[in-house]
Amino acid sequence: MNKFKILTVDDDPDILDLLQATLTGNYEVILASTGNAAIEKAKKNSPDLLILDYNLPDISGPDICKTLRKDPFFIHTPILMLTGKGEIEDKVAGLEAGVDDYMVKPFSPEELLARIKMLIKRSNLNLDANPLTRLPGNVSINKELSEKIKTEKLFAVLYIDIDNFKALNDFYSFERGDNAIKETALILIQSIQKKGTVNDFIGHIGGDDFVIISLPETAEQIAKAIINDFDSVSPQFFDEKERIQGYIETKGRDNQIQKFKFPSISIGIITSSGKDFQHTAQVNSLGAEMKSLAKKFSGSKYIFDKRIS
Repeated sequence: MNKFKILTVDDDPDILDLLQATLTGNYEVILASTGNAAIEKAKKNSPDLLILDYNLPDISGPDICKTLRKDPFFIHTPILMLTGKGEIEDKVAGLEAGVDDYMVKPFSPEELLARIKMLIKRSNLNLDANPLTRLPGNVSINKELSEKIKTEKLFAVLYIDIDNFKALNDFYSFERGDNAIKETALILIQSIQKKGTVNDFIGHIGGDDFVIISLPETAEQIAKAIINDFDSVSPQFFDEKERIQGYIETKGRDNQIQKFKFPSISIGIITSSGKDFQHTAQVNSLGAEMKSLAKKFSGSKYIFDKRIS
């Protein structure tokens, strides 16, 4: 079982040594001494919790927090701030930036471990995030859809599924499949950053199934961006030999050996325009119908349901 990953950020090497000595054994520890390194390592390693120093030579702890909170991957990641002083203004600045808890240096290792356990427990209670992608899960997805239905404002939902994912998983291993899922999650995030709005929602239903909740006028552009980016990286999911030949050979769902090309992506899009949705099950049912229709066609594609009920 993978250890809980903690990114510790401090420009004082003695503090970093203390943090590493305190945490190693119970947790996987990642070290950074600058704000830029912290952001880079956070995006590369997807830590489960961050310990940030308030004052760093390049970017302050609160500014790092603000930057990370803009990324859907880190919206719910617990962040503990360390400060050399206990002024109220510092605590307010940190809390406004999205910090979850505070400790004043010098700190006792025992208290630090207790605070970390509390943050982990609180995070597990409050979030149904998918453990692989850290994106919100089904509880959050249905809550978001319910709120959209109640407001009676127009919305669009993209139901997203990776084609030939089982074949990829079976041929290489679940680790290769996990990498494909994480890469897909990143593509979805980047797509709404480029073509969506700041209020768009990304959820991970499970396995290779995702949803994006956006606006009717942006849905198609998001889908096109997803397809373009996914198709550009999907050959990299194969090893060089299979990438050159353009396919893998493994058992299909009928238990017969088949050739499978590079993974593609299918997207079913629905909109509330002209619909009288009363509950989330209606939305999900129609979305599943559109996604299943899209999967009947080869290659990456999207199907936009513009019917009026």
